Amino acid sequence: MTNPRRHLVRTVAVCTLALSALLIAGCHTNGPTSGGGSTGGGTASGGGGTPPPLTKKAHYVVGFSQVVSNNPWRIAETNSMKAEAAKRGDKLIFTDATDSEAKQIADVTSMVAQHVDLIFLAPKSEKPLAQAVLKAKAANIPVILLDRRVDADMAKPGADYVTFIGSDFVDQGKRVGQWLVKATGGKAKIIEMEGTAGASPAIDRKKGFDGAIAGQPGMQIIASQPADFARDKGRQVTETLLQAHPDVSVVYAHNDEMALGAISALEAAGKTPGKDVLVVSIDGEKYGLQAIADGKLNYDVQSSPFFGPVAFGALDSYAGGQKVPADIVVHDKAYDAANARQEIASSY
Repeated sequence: MTNPRRHLVRTVAVCTLALSALLIAGCHTNGPTSGGGSTGGGTASGGGGTPPPLTKKAHYVVGFSQVVSNNPWRIAETNSMKAEAAKRGDKLIFTDATDSEAKQIADVTSMVAQHVDLIFLAPKSEKPLAQAVLKAKAANIPVILLDRRVDADMAKPGADYVTFIGSDFVDQGKRVGQWLVKATGGKAKIIEMEGTAGASPAIDRKKGFDGAIAGQPGMQIIASQPADFARDKGRQVTETLLQAHPDVSVVYAHNDEMALGAISALEAAGKTPGKDVLVVSIDGEKYGLQAIADGKLNYDVQSSPFFGPVAFGALDSYAGGQKVPADIVVHDKAYDAANARQEIASSY
């Protein structure tokens, strides 16, 4: 026969344990934890709250996830970041994603596991790397984006990451388009060499350029194809497109490396770049400016890679409790035959 009193005590104990479990479960949220530990489990979601705080220190351990190191622009950006970190006495954990989304996500995940104070991220593309930003936020590690954005519907500046530092890519494309309208009198057959598909510079430079020539019925983009911001890919794509469009009068490249590849393809096809076919670009790298001086490239809007001082300055402001704007836009010059030669020495 069951003892009624013992049964009552057992029932109360079980109910107490169940209630405690419910209360503990109710205290866990999807937001960032304190102390820099990873929350673990579940899918990170963004769009609300504020970025994780950053404690003010004499020196920091920061991560810098670079997307790729295969061209002068990226190398100059990396050198600027390393030089500024060394100047300040901060430890910079550098990774090169070798143009791989999967590796860059793994790189950021590794930085999170190392409990760095802050992550500087130059994302390969908008959507996949937005999730990496949210993972860092969930681990209570603030992120500053450099030179490329992530999808704003997935992760927002001032909420999910601190700020974006970079050029106004739409304005860059717009400036190239406006110059070309004047140079051609509004008549051109254009091949557009796009950057990496899904990358914010490619998306925005196309948007700005297309908008600038939209009101010109005599200006037609006869072909537009990604060439991944790479010189040899730019050469290969141009060679293919020239066969289908021998009447091209303008090549617009989203960066200098693709423009230089296009120049090689034009020369191999018996055309004179800069005369038979105008070539316009964005970046302002040393080889691009030399191509202008040589008469092979006609117009180039700078995209500055010297982010080190600005990036670490934003870190200091954020750690100091100052309001950091959602966008920090760097000033970009423009180059043509009138000023390119004298600017080569100060370029990269």
